[in-house]
Amino acid sequence: MSVPDRIRAKLAAFEPSLIEVEDDSHLHAGHAGARSGGGHYNLHIVSDAFIGKNTVARHRMIYTALGEMMKGEIHALAIRAQTAEEAKQSN
Repeated sequence: MSVPDRIRAKLAAFEPSLIEVEDDSHLHAGHAGARSGGGHYNLHIVSDAFIGKNTVARHRMIYTALGEMMKGEIHALAIRAQTAEEAKQSN
């Protein structure tokens, strides 16, 4: 299973209405993180599990769910975590 697929699988616990994972590792070729094997990813996730949580709390939830992946397979993760209402307002 690819890293983006594993990210999606681990974050499925949040019952997201949207989850997009983009692998931007190719944009960081030669970067220290790329040399160590960790990839660079962009994540957009929409879930009502984030209701009442600030940005830092949402990111912590995601990092906790990804667990060991954050120590090797993922070098950098850009996160956009929204509730359904926030996503609706930003469109």
